[in-house]
Amino acid sequence: MRFEKNKILLSIPLLLAFLFFWSCGIFKTTYKVTKGTVKTTYKIAKGTVTTTYNVTKFAGKTVYTIGKYTFIVVMAPLSWPLMHEDIDSIDDLPPKEAIRQGRVKTSPYVVRGKRYVPMSVKEAANYRQKGIASWYGYETRRQKGGHMTANGEAFNPDGLNAAHKYLPLPTYVRVTNLENHRHIILRVNDRGPFVPGRIIDLSAGAAKKLDFYKKGTARVLVEAIQLKG
Repeated sequence: MRFEKNKILLSIPLLLAFLFFWSCGIFKTTYKVTKGTVKTTYKIAKGTVTTTYNVTKFAGKTVYTIGKYTFIVVMAPLSWPLMHEDIDSIDDLPPKEAIRQGRVKTSPYVVRGKRYVPMSVKEAANYRQKGIASWYGYETRRQKGGHMTANGEAFNPDGLNAAHKYLPLPTYVRVTNLENHRHIILRVNDRGPFVPGRIIDLSAGAAKKLDFYKKGTARVLVEAIQLKG
């Protein structure tokens, strides 16, 4: 009986110590949830390709893997400035309010007084266009903090992302440099380019992979990808 009483008395300080360290965050754990790997196909224009589509959720970010391409999606704090601060409104709301409400995917938006109406998801399924691509955003490396895209994601100048005036946000596209036939898959998560004669803006990292970073522009083929599976 005395042994049991002493055992309880000894355990009290241990319990108090545990509670103290727990309150300080020492025993806190970051969990990751993996949705798993899905065998799927993606449609490119008239053809289909079988691939592996993997989605993994970590604390604060989602990682998408399509074949050999990896897309890390992190939502930006609403305090961060937009990559295109000249977006006047999205869905007739202040841009950040539309982002907060999740009303950006196919919503009309206004830039410098001009209204743009994006495609529907159904219309975008067969999107295929040739034109001039440029790249943007590398200058954000020299600025304090970060910038957000038009759908609220943190912009990554080295990531596989792009801006388009009319595709739903997000949309995956395959971009082929018609000058050297290199191609990659990109995640369209921003609006632009708002320069006449250009159909898509790529991140600096994507422009490097397509080998037109130094040149600045390239003639490309852009094809929307529809994941099925």
